[in-house]
Amino acid sequence: MDGPQHDQAGAEYGSGHITVAGGRITAVGAGPAASVPDGARRIDGTGCLATPGLVNTHHHLGQWLTQGRAQQSVLFDWLTELYPVWARIDAGQVHAAATAGLAWLALSGCTTSTDHHYIFPRGSAVSGGGDADALAAEVAAAARVGLRFHPCRGSMDLGRSSGGLPPDEIVEDTDAALAATEEAVRRFHDPSPGAMVRVAAAPCSPFSVSPRLMRESADLARGLGVRMHTHLAETREEDAYCRQALGRTPAEYAEDLGWLGPDVWLAHCVHLDEAAVRRFAATGTSVAHCPTSNARLGAGIAPVRHLLQAGATVGLGVDGAASSEGTSLAGELRQALLAARVRDGHGPSALTARQALWLGTRGGARCLGRDETGALRPGLLADIALWRLDTLAHDAIAHGPGGDKDGDPVAALVLGPPAPLELLLVGGAPVVEGGELRTADAAEAAREVRAARSRLADLR
Repeated sequence: MDGPQHDQAGAEYGSGHITVAGGRITAVGAGPAASVPDGARRIDGTGCLATPGLVNTHHHLGQWLTQGRAQQSVLFDWLTELYPVWARIDAGQVHAAATAGLAWLALSGCTTSTDHHYIFPRGSAVSGGGDADALAAEVAAAARVGLRFHPCRGSMDLGRSSGGLPPDEIVEDTDAALAATEEAVRRFHDPSPGAMVRVAAAPCSPFSVSPRLMRESADLARGLGVRMHTHLAETREEDAYCRQALGRTPAEYAEDLGWLGPDVWLAHCVHLDEAAVRRFAATGTSVAHCPTSNARLGAGIAPVRHLLQAGATVGLGVDGAASSEGTSLAGELRQALLAARVRDGHGPSALTARQALWLGTRGGARCLGRDETGALRPGLLADIALWRLDTLAHDAIAHGPGGDKDGDPVAALVLGPPAPLELLLVGGAPVVEGGELRTADAAEAAREVRAARSRLADLR
């Protein structure tokens, strides 16, 4: 692959090459490749920028079926309206939603994505068993689209009658949730290098999960050697709930339950005090920053600048399609930059275009414990995005008024509108070419998710 590129190790080449073999990057450097094996495919990247594939650190794929609802609601009201709808979603609908969501992520430059599925109504088709459960449906969707996938087996056991937010009918028995989490890990998790599927343990949140489920999920995850994920400190209401009901801040509560550490990444983290920021950095706890969703729900914006300055890892997440209807990971690069610049009064110095790109690539890979992706370096996985920057909207930023020496391709990608995706490779295999999905059929995925949404509506 020849053309301009950005190497996350720090090097940038106005004209360079990337060579790939066996699913991994074999060389990166300036100018044309020194040698190309006979029969190798050559891709001309003229007018494009090559970056690592983007890494999505937080999502709820099933929400693709419930976009556009509760438009003026804050998080707790939004959840209250949507919980009963989500309780009716079956495994087939989960597969359709996951296929659509992952296809759209691929078209926005994403090569690796998580999903946090936490609604398993008792006795339903998505609660487990055979091939009918939701996690199996999502794993199949990821294989169909061709993305690396980190499904998080979520859980809730604190229903409304016990002081939690969710209705009792959509929470699980604590022991059943723990057993199902262990089964999901044993069934789907692949710890080998270059794995396409890795599973995390992911009880939902302090207001929907008992202390026992949080503690024992952490013990289970560490015993099995998998990562841990949950929502934390998303809203002022959650902060107030934790202080009043639990006697501590959300971050203090998480630490008391064993939920800080280098094997943990936490979604949102909007309302952190300075002590929490320092503890995250000191313990190696990572944050999934979801600027569009947090803005859509009026929750606020995470203190990304402070987290980075303290030494904490931050990645980007699109969050669920019912609170972030755009769900474009490339779009989150720009959203993260703009949100950081208005959050604390630091202005344009709060976050640079290159830092935003780092959040969406290397930062996200670190959140997921994937050191073998998120950068363009020999030996790493060939998860690569090639963006067209010779368009009307991007050319002047990328090349500048005086030619390439005055331009900034990274700024064109981050500050400009979403750039057309020329090519997306996952392990060297094309997933997107010429802006079109080459794995799943995008039109078929659209028809399937439309039918799934209609079936859901018919159940009202």
